[in-house]
Amino acid sequence: MKDLIIIGGGASGLTAAITAARKGKKVTILERNNKCGKKLLITGNGRCNYFNIDQNLSHYHSNNKDLIKDVITQENLDKVQNFFDSLGIVPKVKNGWFYPFSKTAITIQNALLYEIKKLNIEVIYDITVEKIIRKDCFIINPDKENIKAKKIVIASGSKAAPKTGSDGIGYDLAMNLNHKIIKPLPALVSLKGDENYFKKWSGVRTEAKLSLYEDGKLIKEDLGEVQLTDQGISGIVSFNLSSHITKNLNNHEEKILINFIPFVKENPNIWIKNMIKLNYPISETLERVLNYKLVNVILKKSKINVNDFNKLSKKQLENLINNLTNFEFIVKNVGSFDKAQVCTGGIPLNELNLKTLQSLKTKDLYFAGEIIDINGDCGGYNLTFAWLSGIIVGENI
Repeated sequence: MKDLIIIGGGASGLTAAITAARKGKKVTILERNNKCGKKLLITGNGRCNYFNIDQNLSHYHSNNKDLIKDVITQENLDKVQNFFDSLGIVPKVKNGWFYPFSKTAITIQNALLYEIKKLNIEVIYDITVEKIIRKDCFIINPDKENIKAKKIVIASGSKAAPKTGSDGIGYDLAMNLNHKIIKPLPALVSLKGDENYFKKWSGVRTEAKLSLYEDGKLIKEDLGEVQLTDQGISGIVSFNLSSHITKNLNNHEEKILINFIPFVKENPNIWIKNMIKLNYPISETLERVLNYKLVNVILKKSKINVNDFNKLSKKQLENLINNLTNFEFIVKNVGSFDKAQVCTGGIPLNELNLKTLQSLKTKDLYFAGEIIDINGDCGGYNLTFAWLSGIIVGENI
């Protein structure tokens, strides 16, 4: 009989294991890969953006929004920073984003694995938990390994990035233990449309402001680098809009207006007229600030010849200004789970004791990490919730 089993050796599972072991619990981790923390290595483009100094709750999303504040508290956020101090992680902070000073994700992975070893936490690798039944205790894979445990934590991730081992099996395990599941959907993922000009702007990266409108109502705006792809748009700024879009796309029109010249603070009409006075071909004028591929798309959409000088009609000038500042992108789809960084949905917050993250449906069952219905923006927020939820579980189990 195991004292405590944690299913999943990712960020939240490792944190829960370390926290519980430090408080005297005998812990066993069940990990389907041959090493824990595999997904950590791809976070932050391999640099592991693990925290953010700006912890405004607007960076977190859930189908039970009003309950987020009961989990993401200042006390719990302080515990995350103390946890990393205890591991000896030295942060390198850039614009409020925390990275390990080495700027390599393996630093975080190695620190966690070293602590696991130091605390004598048992890890069973290459095991897939397919079934859990509850009798006097929990019985894991009763027809195979038949592992018994007094308490369990499901920290198996979501359906995002299945190549790292998170294929959504935890949802099935939770449902068999009396939980409902809010349908998981890809989040922090690229946005797709069906326009024929996408291939012409593919590969361009540009600074832009994105404004998301749902059925004509402004929902959210964000400013930063946008990647233009052969299917639409990608990059951090569009990722931060995707969490809302993916949940509402089937029932609403999701339209994004792109401002490709957000640096222009004056009247755009005056700015473009002053640019035209340079007396270059219009394409040459715009290429002073925008990639030539993007310029060609904007001019074609504005029905302007690339070699035109300052002979623009009033209508052409209106079209040009509109496509520079309010370029219309209608979202038709989003990237798949294998391209998503995280998911929306999962275990509803109202089915958990939010002080302990213990199930309100099944005694001695806990959840941590991405399987819970909280997801965050880019910038270290999803890892913050992974650490934070692991600490809550480890302290209270």
